[in-house]
Amino acid sequence: MAGEWREVTLDQLGRIVTGKTPPRSRPDYFGGDIPFVTPTDFDGRRIIDTTGRYLTKSGADCVGVRIPERAIMVSCIGSDMGKAAVAGRDCVTNQQINSIIVADPNDPLFVYYNLSIRKVEIRGAASGSAQPILNKSSFGKLRILLPPLPEQRAIAHILGTLDDKIELNRRRSETLEQIARALFKAWFVDFEPVRAKMEGRWLRGQSLPGLPAHLYDLFPDRLVDSELGEIPEGWRVGRLGDYCLNFDSKRVPLSGRDRANRKGSFPYYGAAGVMDYVDDYLFDGIYLLVGEDGSVMREDGLGVTQYVWGKFWVNNHAHVLQGKPPVSTEQLYLYFAFESVAPYVTGAVQPKLSQGRMNTMPFLFAGEEVCLEFHKLVEPWFAKVRACAEESRTLAALRDALLPKLISGELRVKDAERFLKERGL
Repeated sequence: MAGEWREVTLDQLGRIVTGKTPPRSRPDYFGGDIPFVTPTDFDGRRIIDTTGRYLTKSGADCVGVRIPERAIMVSCIGSDMGKAAVAGRDCVTNQQINSIIVADPNDPLFVYYNLSIRKVEIRGAASGSAQPILNKSSFGKLRILLPPLPEQRAIAHILGTLDDKIELNRRRSETLEQIARALFKAWFVDFEPVRAKMEGRWLRGQSLPGLPAHLYDLFPDRLVDSELGEIPEGWRVGRLGDYCLNFDSKRVPLSGRDRANRKGSFPYYGAAGVMDYVDDYLFDGIYLLVGEDGSVMREDGLGVTQYVWGKFWVNNHAHVLQGKPPVSTEQLYLYFAFESVAPYVTGAVQPKLSQGRMNTMPFLFAGEEVCLEFHKLVEPWFAKVRACAEESRTLAALRDALLPKLISGELRVKDAERFLKERGL
């Protein structure tokens, strides 16, 4: 490594700030437009510019110090500690996050990339066994190796180029899913095709947005009463269990020790996401995972779901489902984007959505032809979602291989640039 690199502590790079949570007894502090960053917002994004919760100006004033755009935020309490992200706009954080406001002449993105791969070290520096915590002072004493500013920027640019491509794929996938959700809502929630026929806005031989002319005869032209309210004539209200295939019996939980001894490349899913990677798989195909206990419900009452594919393992905290033809897995996934699970969740301390209660959720069945035509429309979008995710996994693997070598000086910038150019990046 070149001699011009130097080692400093984080508190020598800039100001260290710890956030806090405003009193929940003050509803006037919540619901504004100032992002309130908590560990749940560390969802794999490099840059956090939207959050699950927002504060009003008075709520942010209660927290105290604002976190400026480009500050580096690191979760420093609990099981999620060690995750890093960049503030995409001025915000505030809760007390589980330490932030560093990087001062000139250093590049904040270089600092982010350095911290992003130091989870083990950060956890090792924490105190407390039941609830590990890395306080502001200890966080500031973490050491970081810095090259000259031009090289910091070059390294951040190389890694950022890969992350930009990953972010572009994420946004494309998000847009495609939004389009699919909008179509599902139009057909199965708002009954727009039926209403368009009833109101004379859709005539035989005409095409409307999301309604090709050849679908005209698939939809009725009147609504009838049901236990769910008015529904299209000929459609029937059933129960979710009648329209999905359940594979819960094939799940096998692995302890942390088991997973440590079985490291591999296959994702190991829990209720809310990938927990680890193991050396074998239980499932191969396209499935829907629905949180069973622990993380089962969002604040809006919707279930915690994951649309997954390929070879993977699942523990016993997520239901494993597929659509039962003619209902596709994609239709099932979109159903959960609109149907609240709140009435079916039990347990205050440990929320649970049991298989039995989930199976009783109401499901509006539109008939075989409507379901098949819906799948024909949404499947190409979901195929692109899967393709974007696969490309992003390849890019992330490349980034993760380059990152430690670049920030340690083992791999020089010119060599990394040549490496990427050879791969068309």
